[in-house]
Amino acid sequence: MDPSAPYESDEKRISQNDSLCNVDRATARAELSNIQAGAESPNGSDARRPSLRKFHTAAHGMRSRSPQLGPHYGTNRISDGMDLEEVPMGITRQAIDLASYKFPDHRLRRVMADETKVPLVIVACGSFSPITYLHLRIFEMALDNIRERTDFEVMGGYYSPVSDHYMKAGLAPASYRVRMCELASERTSSWLMVDAWESLQDSYTRTAVVLDHFHREINEVRGGVRTKSGKHRKVKVMLLAGGDLIETMAEPNVWADADLHHILGKHGALVVERTGADVWKFLLSHDILYEHRKNIIVIKQLIYNDISSTKVRLFLRRGMSVQYLLPNSVIKYIEENGLYQDTEPVKLSKFSQRHERRHTTAQHAVKVENGCRVHLGVDGGRRRHGNIQYRGRILQKKDQR
Repeated sequence: MDPSAPYESDEKRISQNDSLCNVDRATARAELSNIQAGAESPNGSDARRPSLRKFHTAAHGMRSRSPQLGPHYGTNRISDGMDLEEVPMGITRQAIDLASYKFPDHRLRRVMADETKVPLVIVACGSFSPITYLHLRIFEMALDNIRERTDFEVMGGYYSPVSDHYMKAGLAPASYRVRMCELASERTSSWLMVDAWESLQDSYTRTAVVLDHFHREINEVRGGVRTKSGKHRKVKVMLLAGGDLIETMAEPNVWADADLHHILGKHGALVVERTGADVWKFLLSHDILYEHRKNIIVIKQLIYNDISSTKVRLFLRRGMSVQYLLPNSVIKYIEENGLYQDTEPVKLSKFSQRHERRHTTAQHAVKVENGCRVHLGVDGGRRRHGNIQYRGRILQKKDQR
């Protein structure tokens, strides 16, 4: 199934012979009102809502598709209900190839409200497989914190899903993840956008390069923003991340030092504390993080939210409900595309991972060397293995004895 194609309901259609693509918007809205009021459809169909395929962008085609059996197939599927998130209109969606890619700026504010402040754009990089309400919520938490405690003025926010070359367990194809991010933000936010540039690259793209891409598109291509008096101002681009990401920055051999200096020194980071993550401890313990501590804004969760994509994927594989963990439009998209049904490797807890790195016996020792796990046997033999990929840099696969 083409992930970029617009989805449609698997219920009976308003018309069995004619597509509503040929019905004007006023007619569609009138039919929707009749259905909501309990009136019978004009053509006698018992469908509960019309297909608004007309309002999806023509660039993604108008293919009809047979329904696929998702994890909640049956009378309780989320697609059986009505939700305006399912019918986004008037939004230019992201391209599925670089040739037709255009930087999204439809919600990027161009004029500052307060010229005494510094214009800011927030960028969240990640897998978003799938996007959850926490991914939406962290932007709002960051917005509140910025308004109350900083001299920044937020001009827009972006999701930047990683490409398929990230090679992470549970990673759905990039085009699906981009579409889910769009579905999550199109109807629920007035200032969030999705940029597919990173996901369309033919190799893994470092976070520092992604942030530079946003700086170039906003400040160099579009000339930044302007004040009410007409003065042009350059926009600061900051990375929005969870406390678990900062933990990885404090671990050796995970991020390149040059990338950390570039990300934290030139751009800066907004870090949302997550359950069990002591952000200040890592800022204090890591030399580079401590050096750039004034360019790192720590955001405390006033209401802790521990939703994770990993747990959502597990629920889906077990046939459990994920309603109220993600937007209904995303759940519907997952159901119709049959996503997240494949098994995943068991993810070790942080304690187990630390134990594995530190484990040493007379017969066998394990340590990390040059980005690969090195196994040392009693005979002195060494074997490197791994296909380890990091946000800061990529280490090529090695298999040497």
